[in-house]
Amino acid sequence: MKDIRAKILWVDDEINQLKPHILFLEEKGYVVSTSNNGQDALNELTKNNYDLVLLDQFMFGLDGIETLKLIKEKDPSINVIMITKSEEEWLMDEAISEKISHLLIKPVNPSQIFMACKETIEKNKIYNKKVSSQYLKEFQEIESLSINANSFSDWWKIYEMLTKWNLKIDNQSENSLIEIFNSQFENSNRYFTKFVEKKYATFLKENDGDLLSKDIFDREIIPLLSEDKKVCFIVLEAMRLDQFYFLKEVLSKNFNIESKPSVSILPTATPFSRNAIFSGMYPDEFCDFCPDQLQDLKDGKNINSFENLFFDNQLAKKGFDSIKSHYHKIWSFDEGKKFLRELDKYAKNNIISIVVNFIDQLAYKRAQSNILKEIVPDESSYRKTILDWYEQSWLKETIKKLAAKDFTIILTSDHGSLEVQKPAIVSADKHSSDGIRYKYGRNINLDNRYALDIRDLVEFRLPSLDHQCNYLVAKNNYFFVYPNEKNKYAIKLNNSFQSGGISMQEMLVPIYIMNSK
Repeated sequence: MKDIRAKILWVDDEINQLKPHILFLEEKGYVVSTSNNGQDALNELTKNNYDLVLLDQFMFGLDGIETLKLIKEKDPSINVIMITKSEEEWLMDEAISEKISHLLIKPVNPSQIFMACKETIEKNKIYNKKVSSQYLKEFQEIESLSINANSFSDWWKIYEMLTKWNLKIDNQSENSLIEIFNSQFENSNRYFTKFVEKKYATFLKENDGDLLSKDIFDREIIPLLSEDKKVCFIVLEAMRLDQFYFLKEVLSKNFNIESKPSVSILPTATPFSRNAIFSGMYPDEFCDFCPDQLQDLKDGKNINSFENLFFDNQLAKKGFDSIKSHYHKIWSFDEGKKFLRELDKYAKNNIISIVVNFIDQLAYKRAQSNILKEIVPDESSYRKTILDWYEQSWLKETIKKLAAKDFTIILTSDHGSLEVQKPAIVSADKHSSDGIRYKYGRNINLDNRYALDIRDLVEFRLPSLDHQCNYLVAKNNYFFVYPNEKNKYAIKLNNSFQSGGISMQEMLVPIYIMNSK
């Protein structure tokens, strides 16, 4: 017996004339039931479940549009293909507004009907099968690239491949494929961590072209200012590549976007990576330049109070101290709306730098709230939440208006984030920092399976914050807990989004250079 592909209800007041079409669909494996008027069709849909309705437009009694509206009231999710002999545009608009799957113009042949039914009912299955087949073919290439990667450029290629597959596999219902992919991503991150552990310090000395946090102003912003172009530089704190890809689909409707890779410094956390961006310096340098910043790191508070100072100093060092500039950190919706209202005032500057804290705050609040964990349970929902936020945000309108005023928009992040899953118990005293993915303090210790232990601070360009100071930077998907109440915090922080450690998601950050279309 042939497998049933789907159940179709065909509604037409001349249904007897469609016998050849019905037989053709049945030969293809569809079960086809019929009705010769709208009311009978509604009664049939009440009694039985169907995957698709084929609906004629011109019928006695309820016409096609009326029947369509009533069908959608009963079941908004059901697929409907409307068939009509009219080519009037108003009818097309009406049918499309009621969310039909297809509109076919008579005369139609059996193959046309079959193709429309197949696309409507089976397109997700066909797409998923193709994605599965293509990914499994590329699996070995990704494995080989991960084993042999010898530069951050190599890792960017791997990370982009994995991220694109992540988004394609995102809606897959085949759990085995999802498990294979997640395992490969985790395995690639292990290779990446070994690469960073071995090469990072050398990379700081012998960087052969990769863009590091501290280089963003010098390499991307200063050349535009030199050409007398206006620049709006936006840092979306803790946003990572997959989330940027989601955003790019919206942005590309209005902007030409050039994407460039960058590498966040270690630790991949705001006090280090974002200060490096605005100062154009390594952490040991910006702490020498601003001793108050060093003290704030020691105290563990106000860890980004001097970005405006760093920003002004970097412009002055590059010879742009006379241009009009403005720095703005936005922590809340109200502050964002206020900034948008006053945008004409800020748009008089040659360069505007904006730090947006929403994404980092979302991750932080989610870790504290069971309700938010329900709303944003995983990486997929995290991406969608960020996209929903942007669509409704003050930022979307701000970017649009600044672009209209001939600003080049440069969009990036200070670092990404990682969903952590494995607790690691740290031995540290009460004066150590309280990071989840990184810590610094006096002789803090952890097994090197779980963290990179940095004791040669000069080699890693990190400031010394105390006698015998060292840094721990988490590897893979580990997070730090203390022996005291370790179970409580292991449960609380598991599957939360954290930053500061070593992973592709945290270290490899895109830069979007955007101009209006």
